[in-house]
Amino acid sequence: MQTLNIHAAETQFSRLVEQAAAGEEIVIARAGKPVARLVRFDAAPPGARREPGCLAGLLTVPAGLDAPLPNDVLATFE
Repeated sequence: MQTLNIHAAETQFSRLVEQAAAGEEIVIARAGKPVARLVRFDAAPPGARREPGCLAGLLTVPAGLDAPLPNDVLATFE
């Protein structure tokens, strides 16, 4: 793991991105204290894609969900 201050990271940004893409982790520090980490971006694994309707038939909506609230409950909101 390589640690650089912000100024050095700015001047070497392209090289640091290449190193991160190759799997190296770079820590960026301000006044010697780590503030950010530059790492390779991994796309979501195949199969982790969200599928619309994947819970169809598994959930139920209770009857009366959209029924008006009782007057005493409504009064607390007014």
